[in-house]
Parts: sequence; structure tokens; C-alpha cells
Amino acid sequence: MRRNQMLVAAALLVAIVVIFVADTITDYAIAAAVFYTAVILFATRVLPARSVVVLACVCIALTLLSVALTHSGAYEVGVVNTAISIVAIGVTTYLSLKLVNAEAAAHESRERLLRMARVTSLGELTASIAHEVNQPLAAVVTSAGACKRWLAQDPPNIESARRTVDRIVEEANRASAVITRVRGLASNKASEKAPFDLNELVREIVGLAHDQIDRHDITLRLYLPENLPMVMADRVQIGQVVGNLVLNAVEALAASSGQTGEMEITTQSDNHDRVRFSVADTGIGLRTGEAEHLFDAFWTTKKDGIGLGLTISRSIIEANGGRIWAERNEGGGAVLSFSLPLAGDLKQ
Repeated sequence: MRRNQMLVAAALLVAIVVIFVADTITDYAIAAAVFYTAVILFATRVLPARSVVVLACVCIALTLLSVALTHSGAYEVGVVNTAISIVAIGVTTYLSLKLVNAEAAAHESRERLLRMARVTSLGELTASIAHEVNQPLAAVVTSAGACKRWLAQDPPNIESARRTVDRIVEEANRASAVITRVRGLASNKASEKAPFDLNELVREIVGLAHDQIDRHDITLRLYLPENLPMVMADRVQIGQVVGNLVLNAVEALAASSGQTGEMEITTQSDNHDRVRFSVADTGIGLRTGEAEHLFDAFWTTKKDGIGLGLTISRSIIEANGGRIWAERNEGGGAVLSFSLPLAGDLKQ
């Protein structure tokens, strides 16, 4: 990292020296000093704001020194060109720093929206989470009672009690794993790309949403091939997207009346360099033109929606090198899909 900083500083120094020499050896009619603006634009991307301001002052000072050392051409033209160059350097510095601040503010706002979306998703999954945690806890209580009975026998059945304790440990670890997944979804961790099994993640998310799927009497079909390649992405963030798409499908099916709800979740290799995930439902579907705006911010088809879930999902997928889209389901309803690059492709 330090070596890179030294190389950047050396490049800036060389550029400044070249511009200064060119501005000095040419006559007053050539405003070579205006090229200092390019140095400022580059510096705003690699240096802190205070250093950029100092660099701009140095460029202005060198511009004034250069006009003093130049002795060819019309002096009045040189004064005008110098003034233009100084104004250009100052304006470029101001606008560049404003742009950097705006980008930082936009990034911070996106992180806040991302965290809001995670919390919102967790709120919608509260019942499912409680159901998931309750199952292993109930198994722990049952196994603990059985263990007490085995130990109360005369003589105590140690082997059966040991097997029961093993089941208690297994179920306790299962409950802990559920809580860990929930904390991961709620956290505001930075993106951490790593290879992972998309099918395993899909099974976890479907497990969390299983209670809502059963509550709305939805027929769920999973097509998760065993030989699916690993993908490279942030597992927690992709889990949020999968959860959002599954919950959207559940809501679409719940809003449909007079028909049996069906949901189909598939994963498959896509053109040998990507993996595709799709959620198809037989819900209310998409009207003409809706697919084009489905991922726009604050645009929603839900009565009480705010139009941010799919927008943030698109940002997450694109940040992980993927693509997300929506289309009509041939049998009625909608299909939402995304694709991610293979782990091997990003390692090369």
C-alpha cells in the first residue's frame, strides 16, 4: 500500500514538473498551466481533501512563477491566460471536492438503505424465525426429559442417556445456527466476497420462510442440482436478495384469490460461466410495462410497499458482478431471476 502511494506521489510530481516546464518555455499565448486541472482531478481520487487543496495552491504558485519566468510573447495575453488558468484550477478543485463529498454521502445513504432493507426483511420473517428456533428448542426439552428418565432407571441406562445428550447438543447447535444467520442478515458488515454453495444458501432461506409458505398453503417445488458450481459473492448480501425474492413471491401468491398458489425455485448453470437463480410464482403477475420499472427506486406494485426492496436487490447483485431481471411466467404470474459469476472465474 505504501509503495502504491509513493508511485502516485511520484506520478503527480512528474506531471507537475512537465506542465511547469512547458508553461515556462512557451510564450504567453500558450496557457499550458490549464493542464494543472488534470492533475487536480486525478489527485481528488487518491488524496485526502486537505492534500488536494495544498496541491492546488502549489499549482497556482507555479503558474504565477512560470509567467514571471516567461519572456516571449505579449505580456498582456500572458496575464489573461494566467488568470484563466488560476480560475480553472480553483474551480476544478472546488467542484472535484464537492463531487467526492457527494459520492461519499451517496454511498453512506446506500448503506443506510441496505441496513433498513435487512431490518425490514427480518421483520417480515419474524414468525418464520420464531418457528425455526422453536423446533430445536422443543427437541432439546424433549430430549432432556428422556435423558432424565434414562438416568432415573435402576440401574441407569448410561448408553441411551449419552445418545440423548448428543441429540441435545445437535439441536442446540441447530438453534444457534439459526440465530447466527439472523444476526448476519441484520448486520451492517462490509461486502466480503468468497466462494459458497448457492443451493445451501437457498435451502437456509427457504427454511426461514417455510412458516409463511405453509400459512398461505403454497405448493413449493425446489430444483437444486447437486453438481451446481460454487459462486463468488457476499453470502449474507445474496441471502438478503434470495429472501426478498421469495417473500415477494409469497406476497404475490397471497394477494391472488381463487387459485392454488405455486412457487418454483430453481438454480442452474448459465452459459458455463454463471449460475442462475430463479423464483417463479403463479400469482398476480406483471402488467404490460411493469417489468421495466420493477427495480426503480420508490416504484412498487404493492399497496403498502415503499419500492426499495428490489432496488437494493439490484444494487447488491450488480455490486457482486451479477445481473437481475424480471419477466412474465408463461403459466401466469412472474419470474424473478439473477445470475452470479462462478467462483473459479473471479479467482483467475
